Amino acid sequence: MTSPSPPPSQDPSSKLQIAQIGKWGEQLVMQWLQQQGWTVLAQRWSCRWGEIDIIAQLPTSTESQSGGLAFVEVKTRHPQSWDAHGRLAITWQKQRKLWKTAQFFLGHQTHLADLPCRFDVALVQCSQFKPRPYASAINPSLWPDVPSIELGSPIQIGSYQLTLLDYLESAFTL
Repeated sequence: MTSPSPPPSQDPSSKLQIAQIGKWGEQLVMQWLQQQGWTVLAQRWSCRWGEIDIIAQLPTSTESQSGGLAFVEVKTRHPQSWDAHGRLAITWQKQRKLWKTAQFFLGHQTHLADLPCRFDVALVQCSQFKPRPYASAINPSLWPDVPSIELGSPIQIGSYQLTLLDYLESAFTL
């Protein structure tokens, strides 16, 4: 007698695939931020309160010589997502968790503590071109050499297409 296969939500390869697609979304946003002149200070920074996908220092402007910090939450979703491409996933509980994590980061990086800070949200859409065989692995080394990333312009990674749909500056305040 054989045991039934686990439902797709419990399939380890499916979870790995989702995690890899999330990493690709973060990589896309990180590369876009760098193209905008930002300096990425940390990626996937975590502590006991939670994780911040990207921590970046804003480029210096004529108004402010110090720039500022952005704590960026990246939401990578399929086109038919239930949560408005990730917008609805930034609940007040998630906002509070990000705020506490940011406070912890600033407590350990005291040289950055006086900079103006904001919480941004990046919305990334991920589509698949063709169905992949059940439990197939995706290759994390497929990240393309992309000369320029623009809002709304897709890039292709293997059989996936990633698009930075929107970048919400100061998406929430506490």
